[in-house]
Amino acid sequence: MILKQFYLECLSHASYLVGDETTKKAIVVDPRRDITDYLEEAQRSGLQIEGVINTHFHADFVSGHLELVEATGAWIGFGEAAQTDYPIRRLRHGEHISLGDVDIEVLSTPGHTWESISLLIRERVDAAPTAVLTGDSLFIGDVGRPDLANLGDGTNTDLARAMYTTIHQTLLNLPDDVQVMPAHGAGSSCGKNMSADLVSTIGEQRLTNQSVQPMSEDDFVTLVTSGQPSIPGYFKTDADLNRRVRTILTGSRTLPRLTGDVLRAHVADGNTVVIDTRTPEEFAQAHLARSVNVGLAGRFAETCGMVAALEDRIVLVTAPGDAQEAALRLSRIGYDNVIGFNNTTPGPGPAFPTSLADLVESTDRIEVSELAALLDSRAITLLDVRNPGERDSGFIEGSVHIPLPELADRHREIPQGKMLVVHCRSGWRSSVAASLLRARGHNGTTDLIGGYTAWDEVAAPASHS
Repeated sequence: MILKQFYLECLSHASYLVGDETTKKAIVVDPRRDITDYLEEAQRSGLQIEGVINTHFHADFVSGHLELVEATGAWIGFGEAAQTDYPIRRLRHGEHISLGDVDIEVLSTPGHTWESISLLIRERVDAAPTAVLTGDSLFIGDVGRPDLANLGDGTNTDLARAMYTTIHQTLLNLPDDVQVMPAHGAGSSCGKNMSADLVSTIGEQRLTNQSVQPMSEDDFVTLVTSGQPSIPGYFKTDADLNRRVRTILTGSRTLPRLTGDVLRAHVADGNTVVIDTRTPEEFAQAHLARSVNVGLAGRFAETCGMVAALEDRIVLVTAPGDAQEAALRLSRIGYDNVIGFNNTTPGPGPAFPTSLADLVESTDRIEVSELAALLDSRAITLLDVRNPGERDSGFIEGSVHIPLPELADRHREIPQGKMLVVHCRSGWRSSVAASLLRARGHNGTTDLIGGYTAWDEVAAPASHS
């Protein structure tokens, strides 16, 4: 048996190739949209990809099932409850998919979504199971949240109750040595306490995963419906897009470099989102007016989905050599409207050509010591853009709380008339938020270097929840 995991750090996304070394038949599970890795691995192993299975309608990325069908002629499998605009193989609980000796048993595991399934893998149909691909049902350290993209009938509470049954009557009934291989890891918005480990076992999860410990169904519902990260606006759009016939991603597109005059026009027209992919430090030193800083080194695609809409035209400002990678990451979440890029100039000199000098701004980010003095003088409004669960562990007294995924829609709630300072946990998201607010007309906005972590270590905040 061949069982290979492909892990994409920037989306905390795991996909899988399952193959039979004798028959050379294979399937791909939960693929991303750029499918080259799966095709190359299949070619190296002499495998023919015959099917592609999604464990559910993913919300945080556009799945690559249509691309794989285009490249291989494979069939597409979903759980029985799925409704799509394209032909699918409906996979029912207890059904077995044979690759030869290798056997895949379908488990209906609703709770994250109604159509969610898990896949129990055996090296032979009469052998003990080796692994279970749990999608977003059972994570390492958590379970899937029920409120992410409910596209079916029933409430989020109904989904949470279904998840209770899934965990305690289906997945925890598997043998302790079965490997748990989920579709997401730490950092994903699909849960709140996920581990950085990529593989575990049912036995380890039974002992260490707080979300699967013995408890009443009502207590479980409360647990999985509270303290979750805020949902990026594009999630529901992507979940629905994964049910539709859409444009196929190809590897042939080359992103055009924009001249200074064209870039100036896009900055001025107000209808294009300019995303600067450099670090917060580089962005603060010099950036184009109304550009939004989403560093490529962070959770780039997911965060871009918080500051731009699927239909927005996007122009990228990047360090040399980063433009194609940034555009690819955006395409993974369905953002295909990147119309071009412009590189900044490396080295100690000006980052932008002199022809754009009138559009170049800088930002003085503030240190913890400066923030303490400003708070004492009541000279600022302080905005906390962390997720609710992060704020539960401590906050700066008097701060306004709007999580970053909600900021684009809620920025008008921010009190006016004072200097605005933004903070997050470490200083990356606050640069995103501050630049987004300036682009939305909140002039004079800055952010805190080092975020709440630096404040907590140095200034001993006045209030903890």
